[in-house]
Amino acid sequence: MDKLMDKLMDKLMGKLMGKLMGKLALVSMLALLVGGNAMAETLNFDNAATGTSPDGWTLTMTGKGEPNWTVEAESTAPSKPNVLKQSGRATFPLAIKRDTAIRDGFVEVKFKAVAGSEDRAAGVIWRAKDADNYYVVRANALEDNVVLYKTVKGVRTSLEIVGRRGGYGVSAPVSSGQWHMLRCDFAGSRFKVTYDGKQLFDVEDATIPDAGMIGLWTKADSVTLFDDLTYGEIN
Repeated sequence: MDKLMDKLMDKLMGKLMGKLMGKLALVSMLALLVGGNAMAETLNFDNAATGTSPDGWTLTMTGKGEPNWTVEAESTAPSKPNVLKQSGRATFPLAIKRDTAIRDGFVEVKFKAVAGSEDRAAGVIWRAKDADNYYVVRANALEDNVVLYKTVKGVRTSLEIVGRRGGYGVSAPVSSGQWHMLRCDFAGSRFKVTYDGKQLFDVEDATIPDAGMIGLWTKADSVTLFDDLTYGEIN
């Protein structure tokens, strides 16, 4: 009887260990697939007082003007109650997250283009050294397109898409008054742009190779709302 019980226990333990090892293998595979995104951080501005500027940010611009970045309540926010709103006017208003230093990783944000007669744009920046040196990809509701640029010493230049000569970004519907998602994955000199869950294009450029800050961007008189800013580093 004891030998029979031992055999049954061994068989049961073998099955349990097999299931456990299978689950561990699945967890390991998922971790590999997620990669650097496992350390992602999301900012939704919900802990800041409305009407104030968020802590830990440099709220500035490229060029001239008077940008106005404030935390505001927004009933349509993807994660209620607050958003970060840019309602001033400048050449290129910028909100730079000071405590970030990422070379290879990603940055993603949800945005709503609200108003603007000269421009109606929203963008994310990465590898920023300061307000005059960074990469930016932006979506424009007046032009219905998505374009990636480099800004060097305050001068913005659009970058060509891999596999295509010439042209200016990619056409995409950027409806005003609706929430959209904009993302860039960057590693080395390669940048992959995703808009509303669809990969749009890749860009290759080595002008700014070092780690830098991430942040948000608009243009001219754009009134834009931002929420759920997510970013992470590839280990």
